[in-house]
Amino acid sequence: MKIIKQVTVFLQNEAGRLEEMTEILGKNNINISAISIAEATEFGIARMIVDDYHKAVDVLKERDFSVNLVEVLCVETPDTPGALYEALRKLAAAGINVSYMYGYSNHGVAPMIMKVSDSQRALSVLNM
Repeated sequence: MKIIKQVTVFLQNEAGRLEEMTEILGKNNINISAISIAEATEFGIARMIVDDYHKAVDVLKERDFSVNLVEVLCVETPDTPGALYEALRKLAAAGINVSYMYGYSNHGVAPMIMKVSDSQRALSVLNM
């Protein structure tokens, strides 16, 4: 478990805008290792873990994208039933709120990206 940086991009909810964003990242040799897209009425929110977040922020801002860098927690749980529950149970017991989360399972490990109310405290709680 560790604290990492997430690139958050606000996108107009229109055809081609997501494609434009990924084209910019690709042409600048920035790899996306995780992505989540959420939709609202007039805009979308792309949340991404990339290999060079400073460069991603810079190149997207140069192209007039609204970009923020956010501290998130990367929690690697075993890819077994109940493993995510155990992590969330510990966080809830410590009064730590999870605002959003996305993840996947890969060869026995399930990395989860979590936006929590207190990253440092969450890290301590989960490492106990």
